[in-house]
Amino acid sequence: MKPIQMVDLKGQYEKIKTEIDNGIQSVIESSTFVKGGMVTTFQQNLEQYLGVKHVIPVGNGTDALQIALMALGLQPGDEVITPTFTFIATAEVVALLGLTPIFVDVEPDTFCMSVESVKKAITPKTKTIVPVHLFGQNANMEAILQIAKEHNLYVVEDACQSIGAEYTFSNGQKVKSGCMGHIGCTSFFPSKNLGCFGDGGAIFTNDDALAQEMQCIANHGMTVHYHHDKIGVNSRLDSIQAAILDVKLRYLDTYISARQTAAHYYDVAFANQPNIAIPTRNSKSTHVFHQYTLKLRSSIDRNAVQEQLKTLGIPTMVYYPIPLHLQKAYRNERYKKVDFPNAEMLSKTVLSLPMHTELDEEQLEYITENLCNLLQ
Repeated sequence: MKPIQMVDLKGQYEKIKTEIDNGIQSVIESSTFVKGGMVTTFQQNLEQYLGVKHVIPVGNGTDALQIALMALGLQPGDEVITPTFTFIATAEVVALLGLTPIFVDVEPDTFCMSVESVKKAITPKTKTIVPVHLFGQNANMEAILQIAKEHNLYVVEDACQSIGAEYTFSNGQKVKSGCMGHIGCTSFFPSKNLGCFGDGGAIFTNDDALAQEMQCIANHGMTVHYHHDKIGVNSRLDSIQAAILDVKLRYLDTYISARQTAAHYYDVAFANQPNIAIPTRNSKSTHVFHQYTLKLRSSIDRNAVQEQLKTLGIPTMVYYPIPLHLQKAYRNERYKKVDFPNAEMLSKTVLSLPMHTELDEEQLEYITENLCNLLQ
């Protein structure tokens, strides 16, 4: 059996090596490493895949979130609602811009933003909601968009883990993750479902004015060379990463299918295991399984399970062991322990298993049999 990895990027590369190498070589031969034609080609192909008017490639997913918020004209002290059970970048950019992150709880089953918690968190200072489509499935966007409409709020989707996931509205309309709110953001970090060989990210929008604003901000606040109309940043996707992503975009649906197949194997294997709760799917969203994250019974010693699996050559991860409201940098007297029962429960019970495009049945059988044996 091949060694088991959390993410097997080398195995994925080897299958498309010729295409990737040719793409990189074409950029080297053109010597246009920044703002080259390959970036435009990838941008246009991603727009077509997502069915969105504008894709703005940037340096990474954190930049994407920051630029999106900068484009909305928010003022210091304005409140931005975001879930507490997520990666730090979502709140980090809010705080860096002098805005106030307002944390809300998540659903105990899908791990995505709790709609009821959002309703309770809205104040006259609220300006934006940032739902995170955690682990690869969309939050309850129909309800979130309705709340935003009622209160005249912006919606910036954090789709850094969910590219390719699809949400179905009550009227039957299907929309790709990141393309439902005013702005969507994604990351092309190497381990993502669509990942490059370094850092990268992108912003999505159907709003022409917002697209123009974000393009300007990402380019030092310039629309005309050396004319800086606003405070901007320097954030761009380089041509080599764009060439890599353009190749991998052709395989994205195949990659998603492979992850879904592996997830189904896990689901079946753990279906009757009383100490495991398998990931719950949002009935309105497909799941692209950036992570396969299950819940262990609270009485289980998670650290001991991880150590035992490690000795068997099975890696695991915990995303995320400390909710944002308990992080030292973001603690605030406004938050009480009772405000986030689901997030605090999940931080103690979740466990992510290996999930990538190269998992084979022998590896999946080995993982599931050993975990079930440990939890008997």
